[in-house]
Amino acid sequence: MTDHLLAALDGGYGDHPAAVRVGDEAVSWEALRRRADSVAARISGLPAVAVHAAATMDTVVAVVAGLRAGVPVVPVPHDAGEVERAHVLRDSGAAAVVGDAPWPDHGLPVVPHGAAAMGWAPPAADPHTAGLIVYTSGTTGAPKGVVLSHGALAAGLDGLAAAWEWTPADVLVHGLPLFHVHGLVLGVLGALRVGCRLVHTGRPTPEAYAAAAEAERGSLFFGVPTVWGRVAADVTAVGALRSARLLVSGSAPLPVPVFDQLVARAGQAPVERYGMTETLITLSTRAAGERRPGWVGLPIDGVRTRLVAEDGGPVPHDGATIGELQVAGDTLFDGYLGRPDATAAGFDGQWFRTGDAAVVDAGGFHRIVGRMSMDIIKTGGYKVGAGEVETALLAHPDVAEVAVVGLPDGDLGQRIVAFVVPADGATPDPAALAQSVAGSLSVHKRPREVRLVDELPRNAMGKVQKSRLG
Repeated sequence: MTDHLLAALDGGYGDHPAAVRVGDEAVSWEALRRRADSVAARISGLPAVAVHAAATMDTVVAVVAGLRAGVPVVPVPHDAGEVERAHVLRDSGAAAVVGDAPWPDHGLPVVPHGAAAMGWAPPAADPHTAGLIVYTSGTTGAPKGVVLSHGALAAGLDGLAAAWEWTPADVLVHGLPLFHVHGLVLGVLGALRVGCRLVHTGRPTPEAYAAAAEAERGSLFFGVPTVWGRVAADVTAVGALRSARLLVSGSAPLPVPVFDQLVARAGQAPVERYGMTETLITLSTRAAGERRPGWVGLPIDGVRTRLVAEDGGPVPHDGATIGELQVAGDTLFDGYLGRPDATAAGFDGQWFRTGDAAVVDAGGFHRIVGRMSMDIIKTGGYKVGAGEVETALLAHPDVAEVAVVGLPDGDLGQRIVAFVVPADGATPDPAALAQSVAGSLSVHKRPREVRLVDELPRNAMGKVQKSRLG
């Protein structure tokens, strides 16, 4: 039978002895299929299986096995703590763990990687079958399991292939974690669907990306802003990426100075895109279109968006008025596992409430301002987007990183507070930084307080955890 999601494993793109490389291990698509089917034959019929999602070939094999067997795969972060891991294993209903996992006493049967199964064939492809159960970060309680169907995964990847002109001729390079949508869905399943070679560098270092550009002729590179900031600062590495066709940034906003550095040093503007675990990637600038710093472009094929005001009314597409971004279309998740209440609360009819604040211009270009609950600061009767204050501060030469939040204030309701990581060797004056914002934006958008810090708290994907600031 044919597995419609992972088309490269069906033989339609021929083969390559190093079609998939993870670190120092490389396999052909045929070898990957054989290894995955040996696992798939033994997990077929299970309700779900868990995978210790380290950046290894075994992780790729286990995920492919689940998808080919029609068994939902639960990627467990390799750095998950004991409480989080126990919740994920229990809540997901995983009936087994595929491969070795350094988890003591997890109490589940282990399905080892082994010899190829003779005579086993995958069931007929069904787009409604659950493919992955990916757990959210749990910023508002225990992590919830997001159920992603084969059909949603295929729709998202096809939309991105069209937007990025992604073809079998590409060589995809990245070193991102394999337990999130970015690294796993785009960075592994995308290559297996499009039929291009994949090089996972183990870690997303500038040196590794430069080496892959030269030795593997990498053409398509994925990274998060932290990665791109380090690459742009490494003259040798960023120079090697001049041969790449496309640099893609996501998972967090890319600072405008990093965007500008990539333009100057790598010879091209990066593509920025937006999505969530629940929606997959829904917005992107285009390979052949405008790439505007700070903006994440247009909906991909099969996706629709709208902006909604606090009173439920529409928001004008004027590039300035902020509303909640809502999404509809083929890439949406099936719901939160075992949480019909949370699923219902997340939707307004067919529209998923992202909780993200955005603006849209007259041409349909989207810019994400931040979270409605965290990044829209109501101060002295004004609504201020934390993102535009951060952008203004990042333009200052003494600022390396910044996060802006609204903290309770008896007079203003909320006061704007900026947490600033100084640039190397700089000793910025907080008052001068605040005044620079007043000069470039407006007086009411200036930080009332600037705190200098050594670093910002981040999660595994490089997103700043603003809830820990205050």
